[in-house]
Amino acid sequence: MKKVKIAEREVFPIGLGTANMGDKADKFDQEVEAIRAGLDHGVQVIDTAESYGDGNSEILVAHAIKPYKRENLFLVSKVLPNNASKKQIPISLDNSLKRLKTDYLDLYLLHWKGSIPMEETIEAMEQAKMQGKIKA
Repeated sequence: MKKVKIAEREVFPIGLGTANMGDKADKFDQEVEAIRAGLDHGVQVIDTAESYGDGNSEILVAHAIKPYKRENLFLVSKVLPNNASKKQIPISLDNSLKRLKTDYLDLYLLHWKGSIPMEETIEAMEQAKMQGKIKA
């Protein structure tokens, strides 16, 4: 299958979404296996968010990707609109990075538009990009 370009990276065009994953302890191992099955079959993109299970999805993803080379993965996470300020984005981003057990995200998105001015959100994300915490 032909790869696609996302944020200046060539990746397999099918990714894994993790909404509703990590919420139920009795499903943890099964969900880890599902993510790993995808990765074992060429998936590189994993999409998560700070809001999925109040961070539990990011914790699950960290566990699932542990045996894989980070540079072969394309991790996406999202910040909630109420956390999209210059003050809060660095905190939310650092919390996501800690939960994911990585030092950078390949793509960091605003989950949906809120009341914080878009210019402020972009400025905070550009700062995080300059620090190397997000690639795009």
